[in-house]
Amino acid sequence: MLKTVLVGAGKMGISHLSTLRAHPEVELIGVCDQPGFILEVLGKYTGLPVFTDYEKMLDSEAPQAVVIATPTPHHYSMAKAAIVRGISVFCEKPLTLSYSQSQELAVLAAQHQVATQVGYHNRFVGSFQEVHRLVAAGAIGKISHAMAESYGPVVLREKGKTWRSKRSAGGSCLYDYAAHTIDLLHWYLGTPQGVRGSTTSSIFSSDTDDEVYSNFQMAAQSTAHLSVNWSDESYRKMTTRITLWGQKGRIVADRQECKVYFNSSAQPPPGYQNGWNVRYTTELTQPVWFYLRGEEYSAEIAHFIAQSQLAAQGQPVDGFNDFASAGQVDHTIELILADAAGEAPRSVPSASGQPNPPAVPAKTLSVGRLLQPIRRLLTSVGEK
Repeated sequence: MLKTVLVGAGKMGISHLSTLRAHPEVELIGVCDQPGFILEVLGKYTGLPVFTDYEKMLDSEAPQAVVIATPTPHHYSMAKAAIVRGISVFCEKPLTLSYSQSQELAVLAAQHQVATQVGYHNRFVGSFQEVHRLVAAGAIGKISHAMAESYGPVVLREKGKTWRSKRSAGGSCLYDYAAHTIDLLHWYLGTPQGVRGSTTSSIFSSDTDDEVYSNFQMAAQSTAHLSVNWSDESYRKMTTRITLWGQKGRIVADRQECKVYFNSSAQPPPGYQNGWNVRYTTELTQPVWFYLRGEEYSAEIAHFIAQSQLAAQGQPVDGFNDFASAGQVDHTIELILADAAGEAPRSVPSASGQPNPPAVPAKTLSVGRLLQPIRRLLTSVGEK
């Protein structure tokens, strides 16, 4: 049994608590949160030890794994405290609000030989997994362009001050929605070599973005477009869609299905034929021992537990969806923010963690930066 603790008793924390308690190889030995009604109820009705001091819980209970479901600003300090104690860490996304902090955690985890994972649950959705399998097999040939989209009805009116309205708290469409979509692009095509034409705009929120659009220069002269909006009431719930165009066909996938078109030059893999093919998530998804919100949430926890058990035995872990890959998402987010603000293009780290050479020429700037000389001219005229 893997001795595990949970920190954060919000919506995701409660979901993880249910999943962890149902896992046959997990012994949940503690829950930590701020003092309050929820913590009191958990202590009374679950019988679990509850704590308000995170590091005291780690020291007194000596867990082998921790699941962190707190607001993003706490992720760095909490993950670091666990890693230096030799504890494997599952952390909700995004990993941190700073690429340098995420990179530091990834290096620290490798040094202490613990398992790490971030809650990018789309990697455990059957249809998105099928996309990865087809791309890795070269089924549609060289990919020239990708479209990565996420839409949903999260913010549909002006709201008060909540964590979702504050980018510094890990809120915003970019951190809360686009991070998932960026992670899928990274998984399929690697990290972008350049970011340009980025826009982060507010529709209802006063202090952060409700929509994000950006263009990526990927490897081998391929490109990708990111389109994310969490203020779209035409969707009932979050909807993520990936479209890939290749020399031999096209792939379109969302949570429900993976549609693949193979042209006449393609040699479809077993189970596929030339023309259109449809594979549904129901036939692509492996059964899980416990269902809550979706199989992918149980599957991601199962993977983390299995990797944590290996780490506890001193065996190597597979590194899938770990802090290193999540850190690359954090870096891409930083590049989008910089580009949207009109800063010069920079490169994104490659899969090895080292920066790729910039694919966007230094003279290719965002629209905001191109307008800076005009703004300065207008300002000087106004002063005169």
